[in-house]
Amino acid sequence: MKRCWLLGVFCLLWPWMAVAAKVQATLDRTDVHLGETVTLNLHIGDAVSVNTPDLSALDRDFDVLRTSTNSSLSIVNGRQSAELIIGIALRPKHEGDLKIPALTIAGSQTSPLSLHVGPADNSAGADAGKDVFVEAAASSNRVYAGQQILYTVRLFYSGDLDGGNLPNPDAGDAELRQLGNDISYEAVRNGHRYHVVERRYALTPRHAGVLTIPGIEFQGEMIDRGNPNDPGGFFNPGGLFGNTTPVTADSPQVKIQVQAPPADWGKTSWLPARSLSLSLQGLPSDDKISAGQPLNLRLSVNAQGLSGDALPSLSLPAIDGATVYPDQPSTSTHDDGQWLTGHSERGFAIFPQHAGVLTIPEITLTWFDVQSGQKRIATIPSHSLTVLAANGAQAAAAPSPQPGLAASSAAPVSAPSPVTEQTASTASSTPWRRIALCSIALWLISSAVFAWLYWRKRSPAPAKAKQRLEPVDSARALRQAFLDAARGDDHPAQARRLLAWARGERPELRNLGQVAELLASDEQRVVIGQLQREQYAGGPAERRIDLATVFAHGFAWRQDKQVETESPLPPLYPFKLD
Repeated sequence: MKRCWLLGVFCLLWPWMAVAAKVQATLDRTDVHLGETVTLNLHIGDAVSVNTPDLSALDRDFDVLRTSTNSSLSIVNGRQSAELIIGIALRPKHEGDLKIPALTIAGSQTSPLSLHVGPADNSAGADAGKDVFVEAAASSNRVYAGQQILYTVRLFYSGDLDGGNLPNPDAGDAELRQLGNDISYEAVRNGHRYHVVERRYALTPRHAGVLTIPGIEFQGEMIDRGNPNDPGGFFNPGGLFGNTTPVTADSPQVKIQVQAPPADWGKTSWLPARSLSLSLQGLPSDDKISAGQPLNLRLSVNAQGLSGDALPSLSLPAIDGATVYPDQPSTSTHDDGQWLTGHSERGFAIFPQHAGVLTIPEITLTWFDVQSGQKRIATIPSHSLTVLAANGAQAAAAPSPQPGLAASSAAPVSAPSPVTEQTASTASSTPWRRIALCSIALWLISSAVFAWLYWRKRSPAPAKAKQRLEPVDSARALRQAFLDAARGDDHPAQARRLLAWARGERPELRNLGQVAELLASDEQRVVIGQLQREQYAGGPAERRIDLATVFAHGFAWRQDKQVETESPLPPLYPFKLD
């Protein structure tokens, strides 16, 4: 009875415990100017409704402007999960490093957060008084080739916008990747308060020289404020019909000086990163392994400021006295809203060949620290393991018979009893039984083999046809999936399925830019470029992209698969371990 009572109390407390363990607080920005707003997001897992927490602890340093809630429900592999996000808009009251204390919500406390508030930004002097203007800036105007920097675009507007199109920057030969979603807040410039939409990009120049990024043109519709003498008019914002005015704004051109790797760098692979770490997991805690048994190790590298695609294909040095079998490498990339962090890892199965001492040599990776401007070496020290003899090695060899036992078993018996005679008779008949059972077993096996051969002879053609058709069906499925997406307006889905279809024919391709480079058709290259622009434009297309017609007959691949231009610089990403 007591156990049942305890179980009932646990079941009542379990939902509260689950929610309490999944509360997190984040800021959409950690560095702002005085007069700007910042959003504090409270994430509550496995919840759809929670009361807003007590925010009085924020009154000392912040003005609490407004709150909003957003809930989501997802089902992955049959498992349901929910998340509730409470957004709190805050305006700092003064400059300095401000602290957001822990808040109690859903039975748990969030972790404290830090926010740096700088002086008011009055850099937009030329645009003071405008209803709409666009800013674009790079985190650094002098970088190394292959180094990722932060490129930020901000749209400022006063009043209300009724839609608009803010295209992605044209980065030319540099690699450009958007970081997260757009951020919305308020800011003050030269005494005017604006709504701001901020978009961040990871920008990675590929070659030395001057990288020029043209200005971005915003086009939108501004809702008229209306006639103050006729607030109830039909064409005023509060009336039956709204009236809008087209607005445009251009960002300034941005130039970035891109430096080549240092002259004394040598032939070592060029890896410019903010930080890099190399790790090896799977070593036994007691440093002992058995001969013939696999030792499974995982070698991984993490680098901030590089994507996963730019990281090396990992390998282990030769290991004396062992055979090494590598797995397929895997890479991934994530970002924290400012910097890319690439991850690459690979598994290795190491089979020691004999007992003794097995030494895994030192593993090194040379990289360039862009923050300090120095060459650094990530190192995993050498490690020695004791290899024990395989278990059961001595028992595997059958012991030789002893002469004394053999003579004893052969000694004659002078007067056998009736029981002894019966046993001898049974023993003498045992071989015939075994022979009969073996004959029956062989007959059954022969019958089964004959039946299988007969069935295979009767139906070989369908099996072969199926083997021949499997790749065709796969290619047709990828092509059909793209054509189905081409009939809709989901540009990201169209881009993904077009790339999947291309990778089905050319597995080495990684993005649509590489697909366009290998196409002989100008029309297909233009359409791919338009698709990439519309994928991130955020507004309606000027004209519909007829993807289905352009790719109706498949890809027009060039005959020369690789066309490279000579460059005096060493390749940026050959990436190999030293």
